[in-house]
Amino acid sequence: QVQLVESGGGLVQAGVSLRLSCSASGRTFSRLTMGWFRQAPGKERAFVSAISWNDVNTYYADSVKGRFTISRDNAKSTVYLQMNSLKPEDTAVYYCAARFSVLPGSAIGDYDYWGQGTQVTVST
Repeated sequence: QVQLVESGGGLVQAGVSLRLSCSASGRTFSRLTMGWFRQAPGKERAFVSAISWNDVNTYYADSVKGRFTISRDNAKSTVYLQMNSLKPEDTAVYYCAARFSVLPGSAIGDYDYWGQGTQVTVST
């Protein structure tokens, strides 16, 4: 069993940066492929970014490419999402997700474990 806890969300102005963190329980973090998804009001949950278990492969949605960076610290069992140049359309609840797999996935169904989410609100 894997438990995920997100943190770092908040209310910020457009153009600033924010870093989300997701801490995982257990001793299996280094075997987990991690992902970030987000769900805006009235919309379906959507893929944001993912990172492979060995920190070699990263993937991004086109909407965040060049602005967001995913990283992980296996010693701390934590994955991060650095979000720069935030826009109002980035406003959403951000969810951390995990799966025991070699390769990251971009579909909700690819992931077995989910956090409760953290709210990010970007004002104009």
